[in-house]
Amino acid sequence: MSDAERYLPIGDYALIGDCHTAALVAKRGSIDWCCLPRFDGGSAFGRLLDADGGGHCSLTALPEDGQWETTREYLNGTLVLATTIQGPTGEVRIFDSFARRDPDSERGSSILRVIEGRRGTVELELQIVPRFDYGAVRPWIRRHDDRLHSATGGNDALVIWCDRELVQEPEHELTARFTMHHGERVRLSLTYTSPERVGDGSIGISADDIDTTLQETIDGWREWSKQVQLDEHGFSDALTSAMVLKALTYEPTGAIVAAPTTSLPETLGGVRNWDYRYAWVRDASFSSRAFAEVGCEREADAFRSFVMRSAAGHAEDLQVLYGAGGERRLDAVELDGLEGYGGAAPVRTGNAASGQRQLDAYGEIVNLTWRWHRRGHSPDDDQWRFLSSLIDRATEQCGEPDSGIWEWPGEPEHFVHSKVVCWSALDRGLRLAEECMRRAPTRRWTKTRNELAEEIESRGYDERRGIYVQAYDRPELDAALLLLPTIEYVAWDDERMLRTVDAIREELGAGGGLLYRYRRKDGLPGQEGAFVCCSFWLVECLARAGDIGDARDVYERALQAANDLGLFSEEVDPKTGELLGNFPQGLSHLAHIAATVALAECERSPHADNSA
Repeated sequence: MSDAERYLPIGDYALIGDCHTAALVAKRGSIDWCCLPRFDGGSAFGRLLDADGGGHCSLTALPEDGQWETTREYLNGTLVLATTIQGPTGEVRIFDSFARRDPDSERGSSILRVIEGRRGTVELELQIVPRFDYGAVRPWIRRHDDRLHSATGGNDALVIWCDRELVQEPEHELTARFTMHHGERVRLSLTYTSPERVGDGSIGISADDIDTTLQETIDGWREWSKQVQLDEHGFSDALTSAMVLKALTYEPTGAIVAAPTTSLPETLGGVRNWDYRYAWVRDASFSSRAFAEVGCEREADAFRSFVMRSAAGHAEDLQVLYGAGGERRLDAVELDGLEGYGGAAPVRTGNAASGQRQLDAYGEIVNLTWRWHRRGHSPDDDQWRFLSSLIDRATEQCGEPDSGIWEWPGEPEHFVHSKVVCWSALDRGLRLAEECMRRAPTRRWTKTRNELAEEIESRGYDERRGIYVQAYDRPELDAALLLLPTIEYVAWDDERMLRTVDAIREELGAGGGLLYRYRRKDGLPGQEGAFVCCSFWLVECLARAGDIGDARDVYERALQAANDLGLFSEEVDPKTGELLGNFPQGLSHLAHIAATVALAECERSPHADNSA
């Protein structure tokens, strides 16, 4: 069997989640990725990164070579996946979801799989192959009664309930074959727990429980979705992006992980494989903006609080990313024995970027607080002391090189985007001090802000071409420059910005509205794909500068980078359209929301130029 058959395209997967962890479900009906008990835990189903030993939970229509057609969708206003399989003999529909979590319950995450017979008869094969700790542990599987089994290994356990008889196989797995008839329902529940609770009767499950929980989950998603105000903008398709961000939220802390996966490659078969199951500080600012713009104030403020809390009030201890629970130690480790997606090794856990200097982190927290203030709040005494220390830290370090927004793997440089965000820390700090009537070293901050702006204009701006560049005294461009107007460093319609946008489209364009983040050699082998978020940044630049027709065109083409469910990866191969990198990628969905809101607002403006 070829790698193409053993590893499905990334775009074949759908996301389900419960704001603690997530799973990826393939079109073929297989759960191929799920980490427990939370996003950055070890995988219990990891076929995504090792086709043979990673583990999975699959539902397969028989015969496998039959003429089966598969379609899927999310139920309206939810992340409950409905997959329809139909063929010559009949049709079934599979509902996949995590159960809605009760915050007062000690029960862990539960995956629900409910199968309905819709027409005729369909023979199905169910395989449950748990493999804990990224495939390293083949669990001890025990039968407790006719419908209840458990899988235990190390400190992990799954309670497995199905209303069809499961056969225990010698290869540490459970299987069942059954025929679905019209009107029948078959239910499967996979509940994470601790080994000592297995078999103690505390996890009671029945068919009625599963049916009720599934409906409660559907109702819960729809209730949450009602607050999302994208319908007012006429762009209800972006609701999926809002739900993805909600699903990537770790409810106990408010953190939003960048993606639910690790080591999905930016270059197929290559080594550009990273772990994104953590919360980045800059994403807090982007997330807060996106959530607030669509009416999700609670989520916006929860991530802001998480970042402030995780930094522990000490600017010198600020990291660029944290674990979902606020953990600081995220040392990168290469896992032995895993093949990697399509052979792309190594598979990594942890992220070495946690130790990098990324100067924009200071400015993003100040920007986050500024937006929060503009929504009617003000920092208290403790928060102001922390913010002041962040601004002082930015003042001290703004002359130093850093690794930048893209976590440059080479030597640190003077990246223009980082400098501008440092500038914004000083500028917003001065505004906050004035509007909140707070004491601050305004003379020193003003002097540093003005000197930094002069430095950016002299060393980060190419006078000959009239454009901003990636780093001081270098000619290359960077798609992160598209963010300069969002930071209010330069106006959307400033001639310098307009020329920079044109140059980025020309030099970083990948065709079809797609952009590379940069084209400069970064020292890593392989050519990465086009970055999805950059296309949406471009949309906002065009729309807010008044070029609505062009913005709409780029927007529509950027939407084609999503899979059939509206899920975006980190990157896309501009030649084949294949999704690349960790999936689904929070930053891509954040940028989608921002572009949606910008385009809608600008199209409604009486001064909009809607010409194509």
